[in-house]
Amino acid sequence: MSIWDRIADALSALTSGEGLAAVFDRLRTPPERSVGFTIAVIGLGAKMAKADGRVTRDEVAAFREVFHIPQAAEGHAARVFDLARQDVAGYEVYARRIATMFGPGDPALGDLMEGLFHIAMADGRYHPGEDDFLATVGDILGLDARAFRALRARFVPDAEPDPWDVLGVDPAQGPEAARAAWRQAVRDSHPDRMIARGLPEEAVRMAEKRLIAVNRAWEEIAEGRA
Repeated sequence: MSIWDRIADALSALTSGEGLAAVFDRLRTPPERSVGFTIAVIGLGAKMAKADGRVTRDEVAAFREVFHIPQAAEGHAARVFDLARQDVAGYEVYARRIATMFGPGDPALGDLMEGLFHIAMADGRYHPGEDDFLATVGDILGLDARAFRALRARFVPDAEPDPWDVLGVDPAQGPEAARAAWRQAVRDSHPDRMIARGLPEEAVRMAEKRLIAVNRAWEEIAEGRA
């Protein structure tokens, strides 16, 4: 059974009256956790796309850059999107359920935020409503201010990234701590590790941008330019 067939089962449970919390509770462990992650990305992404007051074709297309949706499964993905994008209200519920599913500090929560930033910037502009939305979701997911600044700088063109923020290290800790954080980030971005923590294979491609950012940050620190 494909991930999209399992998503269809989850949607059937929702439409038959089973609550969102109960559905997410059944999707807390691998391999079903990838279903919950996909629903959360689509659901939160749909709600965030509405945060700037409009849902554009670019934002919808951004989903296809993160998730390869087979033609036969397009209806399932569309149902998740349509259920979620009615309005912005209620996105906190999705965020809290996914936070509970993965637990504090789980790297998958950072993966989720990356996907949301990718969708936010799909139309080429970063709206204040999107910034408020992402800041609230990041807070619910336990993302600290340094990590949020690093993500925003990576995706928003006019925000210059601080290499120490990108690696999540205080400059006072020195280059050795930055090197250790860089090596850990590279390990965490390995496709096998990402799939093991419950991400669908389609979402793994988001790690390519992360690797570019962390490698550049370490280069700047190692060469004394930071």
